[in-house]
Amino acid sequence: MSNTQGYVNTELDHGIATIEFFHPASNSLPANILADLAKAIDKAGQDERIKVIVLRSAGHGAFCAGASFDELIAISNETEGKKFFMGFAHVINAIRKAHKFVIGRVQGKAVGGGVGLAAACDYTIATESASVKLSELAIGIGPFVVGPAVMRKLGTSCFSQLAMDATEWRSAEWAKKHSLYSEVYKNEDELDDAINHLADKLAHSNPEAMALLKRVFWEGTEHWDTLLSDRAAMSGKLVLSDFTRKAIESFKKK
Repeated sequence: MSNTQGYVNTELDHGIATIEFFHPASNSLPANILADLAKAIDKAGQDERIKVIVLRSAGHGAFCAGASFDELIAISNETEGKKFFMGFAHVINAIRKAHKFVIGRVQGKAVGGGVGLAAACDYTIATESASVKLSELAIGIGPFVVGPAVMRKLGTSCFSQLAMDATEWRSAEWAKKHSLYSEVYKNEDELDDAINHLADKLAHSNPEAMALLKRVFWEGTEHWDTLLSDRAAMSGKLVLSDFTRKAIESFKKK
């Protein structure tokens, strides 16, 4: 896939798989990137050479701008809508089902689905510039698919704040205070030092113990295949509304 269309790339080094995604529109997530991301995480999760996974995006700007507005506006029926939002469901479920810990590296702002990715990771480390926003309600839908992952990390109250206050940013420190981020650092150099230290430590830990711990961490989410599919259908229906189409067009003009 050419860089102009984005990419997902996996690099393996001493038991650490680094999965990097990129899209020129602030690392947004069109369907092809979501599909490749889910496949890469699935593959890494089953590879015995890999002890730990680091999930990151490319560049020094936004971590992830969420769903692709161009693809959202192109959705013409509920089936297409559900299929698009299932892309996010597949990525979250791939992280959930991986037999390896997934460390999230968040170097910049995270919006919508990007917040979902950060929340789904088992341990997420960010910089001070990594503000978060769940903007879905502002365009007439809601954070339905990413909601369970965000709520699992932050709790119902903080998820409600993010979901309802859809136009306001919350700081990285706010995200750390409410457990979305485990650690926050001043800059990317410090961020990478922390990521490398933790990943190396985990790469030398007992894989069987980590796999069992991962299962314990995610207890109570066994129904998410069905839950996230139902949530994708909700978003897929709402995205067809006149309200949403007008809101997306307005956002695109900004």
